[in-house]
Amino acid sequence: MPRRDRPGPAAAGSRLWTWLMLPGTLWMTGFLVVSLLLVATLAFGTTDPLGNPRFGLDTSSIAALADPAYRTVLLRSLGYALVTCLVCLAVAYPVAYAIAMCGGRYKNLLIAAIVVPFFANYLVRMYGWSVVLSDDGPLLRALRGLGLADHGTKILQTGPGVVAGLVYGFVVFMVIPLYAALERMDTSLIEAGRDLYGGPLRTFLFVTVPATRQGAAAGCVLVFLPAMGDFVSAQLMGGPDQIMIGNLIQDKFFQGQNWPLGSALTMLLMAVLFLGMLGYLRRTRKDEAEAAR
Repeated sequence: MPRRDRPGPAAAGSRLWTWLMLPGTLWMTGFLVVSLLLVATLAFGTTDPLGNPRFGLDTSSIAALADPAYRTVLLRSLGYALVTCLVCLAVAYPVAYAIAMCGGRYKNLLIAAIVVPFFANYLVRMYGWSVVLSDDGPLLRALRGLGLADHGTKILQTGPGVVAGLVYGFVVFMVIPLYAALERMDTSLIEAGRDLYGGPLRTFLFVTVPATRQGAAAGCVLVFLPAMGDFVSAQLMGGPDQIMIGNLIQDKFFQGQNWPLGSALTMLLMAVLFLGMLGYLRRTRKDEAEAAR
């Protein structure tokens, strides 16, 4: 009679972790699916004379998305999110590289020094940042003292001010995956790159960047997704010409009492984010296939 092999400790441990993760996964998945179904259904609803939402089969809210004003806001939000990703990438790469390559025994302390301040409430941090960037704030006062700005220079209520708020709010999401990718990188590649390419800049561009592109892609996704739907930065550091799609959704739900249109805008935002996430997953799968060859 053939003897059945008993599962090893690794397989048993894997099954244990699967069972431990199952309740939380089902809980979160259930609420996500139910909330999405409610929002998608409400997008076809109407409002009564008192502004209360009513489920139905009306398509006026979906048709309203073709309004050029909404298209402009969506494109502006997309542009702000993309610029935020690029700026976060430019800021986070040197920081993550310095910690991973030169941090030594202080690596964990340096990462904690970056991450711990972001444990503070996001809204509180944005209020503090709006004070720093205000017309009478320390930044513009210093620039005026150096002769680099005049009294007409403004940061708040401008596009760069909104992007500055988004970068400050989400740059930590870029630092962590880049640091993890650099920490896993074989440092002998850098030494070989210096022999092949010579200067440190060419070595960084042709060796370090390709070797850590998965970390950079993960960081871009982690920054792009929340930045696209953010409304606090645009509300505190922007003006009427800088509103984002998150501000529109908030306005339709809480001030305009037009929940069907707010739901339709939410589904439009979800579709854009889904396309971005799908592109990231396809790129990741392609990289894994190339690495397996």
